[in-house]
Amino acid sequence: MLKIQPEAIMVAAQTQTTHKNFKGIEKTVFGRGSFSQLDEILAPRRGDNEGYFVFIVDNYFKGKPLEERVPVHAEDLTYYISVEEHEPTTEQIDQLRDEILAKKGLPSGVVGIGGGSIMDIAKALSLMLTNEGSSTLYQGLNLIKKPGVYHVGVPTISGTGAEVSMTAVLTGPVKKLGLKCEWTVFNQVVLDPELIASVPRNWWFYTGMDTYIHCVESENGRMNNAYSHAYAEQAMKLCREVYLGEQSGQTPENDDKLMVASLMGGLSLTYSEVGVCHALSYGLSKILGTRHCYANCLIMNHLEDYYPEGVAEFKQMVAYHQIDLPQGLANEWDDETITKMAHVSYNLPHMWLHAIGDNWQEVITIDVLKDLFRRL
Repeated sequence: MLKIQPEAIMVAAQTQTTHKNFKGIEKTVFGRGSFSQLDEILAPRRGDNEGYFVFIVDNYFKGKPLEERVPVHAEDLTYYISVEEHEPTTEQIDQLRDEILAKKGLPSGVVGIGGGSIMDIAKALSLMLTNEGSSTLYQGLNLIKKPGVYHVGVPTISGTGAEVSMTAVLTGPVKKLGLKCEWTVFNQVVLDPELIASVPRNWWFYTGMDTYIHCVESENGRMNNAYSHAYAEQAMKLCREVYLGEQSGQTPENDDKLMVASLMGGLSLTYSEVGVCHALSYGLSKILGTRHCYANCLIMNHLEDYYPEGVAEFKQMVAYHQIDLPQGLANEWDDETITKMAHVSYNLPHMWLHAIGDNWQEVITIDVLKDLFRRL
């Protein structure tokens, strides 16, 4: 019998690769009109905790037909939240959590109906309803101590991948970083392409490009693998059909495709990672409050030396749909502002490790990042 020496076991343990082991969405319903099933989906959970649901709805739908279709019961709480002025913040989540618990105690669950920011608010709120202290304490990987309440995502914009992501991105007083753990993932998502038909044209483009950029970055880095590649390949194929195909544009068929592409793009980055564009986007959003998907587009336009093929195709899509991406923005920023953005972007080592490699700190410096921001 071959005898394995203890030294060999030790070496094997040191060199063993640790693979990601992420929890997925528990249930998904897809199809036109599936939003009408939401009340039926929530019914089995209405007896949990204090027996009521919290609905977080994008203020865009206030006074519009969708408002009448939200299956709110008399005991439920509904918050219409505007995400036009800023992305979700830790202070916003903490205040919302405290108000809800003071009013009615622990809810049966949280339902988010809206775009990526509303998805992130719903996910973060679900977690913070069961975890003490400020959400600033939990910005990072696996810092959440207890599972959140049951939570459902109903995206009305496709592209961010927030409906499938294990991250609820929040801007705090010090950093922009997500509450990231397996409990962040939605228990249920409702994917109804009819809900994204009213998205304004520019945001239809910006959010769709978030999916495309997710895939470009997922594919071009050290963590790319056969699993993440399969999702990215199909998501990019769908994006090309939606934005460059013979039948491109905002059509019902393309809404179906974009909703599926968003989900697949989110899964691709989950099993790989994002890179240079997203790292810079976090700096832009944290310091200037620029909306995430728009920030990604502004930055992707200037990253030819990192993603030459992806940027070339991105620019082709911009030109095809006559999307105006302003130039010369950095002319209005002083050195202090650019330096702050650079520091926010620098402090995202997981993105730089993926995009650049183990030597990323030798390649990416604050001065390099400042020069990248000055391209804008």
